Amino acid sequence: MRAIVLDGFGGLDVLTCKDIPEPEPLAGHVVIEIKAFGINHAEVHMRRGEWAEAAPVSGIECVGIVKSCPGGEFPVGAKVAALMGGLGRTINGSYAQFTRPPVGNVALIEADLPWAELAAIPETYATAWTCLFRNLDIQTEQLLLIRGATSSFGQAALKMAVNAGARVIATTRNPERFAKLQALGAERCEIERPDLSKHISDAKQIDAVLDLVGNSVVLDSLATLRRGGRSCLAGWLGGLDPIPDFNPLLQMSSGVYLTFFGSFVFGTPGFPLADVPLGRIAQDAAAGRLDVKPARIFGFDEVREAHRLMEANAAGGKMVVVH
Repeated sequence: MRAIVLDGFGGLDVLTCKDIPEPEPLAGHVVIEIKAFGINHAEVHMRRGEWAEAAPVSGIECVGIVKSCPGGEFPVGAKVAALMGGLGRTINGSYAQFTRPPVGNVALIEADLPWAELAAIPETYATAWTCLFRNLDIQTEQLLLIRGATSSFGQAALKMAVNAGARVIATTRNPERFAKLQALGAERCEIERPDLSKHISDAKQIDAVLDLVGNSVVLDSLATLRRGGRSCLAGWLGGLDPIPDFNPLLQMSSGVYLTFFGSFVFGTPGFPLADVPLGRIAQDAAAGRLDVKPARIFGFDEVREAHRLMEANAAGGKMVVVH
């Protein structure tokens, strides 16, 4: 099969197209004929050698058709999505014609949508759904602050929260992006800044924060919450530097909750992928209730260009590759 293989770690030139053996059927796993896959920041870090683990074939998610499933958990020919479970990390991932994830990291995603739109759903929407409806327990009419809302993850969370009846304040560093966020349903936009809590009029009234900026604003996010409010840390757009000299007694607001979610736990005990209604999300998109259209679509031979745009922060939303 054709695959994009990491020929060492480094720049775009290490992404090399090669022929490698197809994965064989294996108990507890599903061989998937890949039709399309999303491009993620994690794969850029893997390519550079900045991740703890990186398989020869990158790619942490895909959609496609079941070719084999020895345990019978999924019928041959079914439309499925796969994410995590070692894809791109410890087992060859989705930058190929076939992959073989564990059964627990595969979900049916039957819907009348083009492959490019189905490919925009798995990692992004599964993570956004879990953050919103498990960690933050978002309810109708609650006020949600999304920090870093113009990222593909932020846009997905914004659309899902608005569909659920939440009121959303969205942040971005670029005021030219306000119109786009408001078109997606944001009630209001704010310029992202490290001390947002001192400038936002809703400070101490916000029910929940989805923090995609990361450690640099964790304490500031907590300072925006009402008593009993929740913040979910789920991204590091502002970098991975640790919180300096963190002392909860002196720096953390009383009566608020800080939670974390990382999509790498999908498929582990306590975090079954079956908990996420991926099929329903796809059906909502097919019915026009949710717009999952990717920002950019590439061919298999254009993976390097997709990585270039990701590194340049020029994606504008979710990017997918279609075979």
